[in-house]
Amino acid sequence: MEETTPASLASVRDALRLPQDVQQTLLDVAHRRMLVPGDSLFLKGSAPDALFGVVSGSLRVSVVAANGREAVIAVLEAGHWFGEVSLLVGQERVYDSYVTEPTEMAVVGAADFHQLIATRPEVHMAFTRLVCQRLRQALTWIDDVILMPLPVRLAHRLLTLDTRAGISSPGSRAIGVSQEDLAFMLGVSRQSVNRQLKLWEDDGTLRVDYRRIELLNRGQLERHAAALA
Repeated sequence: MEETTPASLASVRDALRLPQDVQQTLLDVAHRRMLVPGDSLFLKGSAPDALFGVVSGSLRVSVVAANGREAVIAVLEAGHWFGEVSLLVGQERVYDSYVTEPTEMAVVGAADFHQLIATRPEVHMAFTRLVCQRLRQALTWIDDVILMPLPVRLAHRLLTLDTRAGISSPGSRAIGVSQEDLAFMLGVSRQSVNRQLKLWEDDGTLRVDYRRIELLNRGQLERHAAALA
């Protein structure tokens, strides 16, 4: 298994974001859409009619098994663009997306997206890199589920979700994810996640709040991610 260090986690997080010039190109052709908590941007099986970017707020991306169990794939916050795979392969969506707080979306229609991909090499290459990085991340997470103990997996996931990492900002910062979301992401029980988070509350790493985790000491969380890895 390829080792994922705090430095490489930061690289993965950066790679999952499009370059600023490409984002601006997309924003220039996008229209804006406002959503409120509980709204669905799209559901599994819907047509691939647009590319989406989170301008502000956040969404839960998840799938539901035949037995009704939900698995949260990710919580997407400002700066994330998604939906390109369905557009590129011309197939229906394979997951659901729901808004968790007031959210502004940038929506690029399918025709505009395909026009940019066909005529702008830098846009085409940016999305090629994005898709490859997401595949790499998915394979790493599969390895994590098989080989890493829960505390290390949980610390890795929180570090990946800390979208403001590397940005100079004093004090603590909030990660918009609930204990239930984390449990679904890791394929474990909420009780298991809660027990570990309480231990990290006790040592001053973080604070658990309603539907969010307040990160108090990122360096300490990085050390938890490295332990036993």
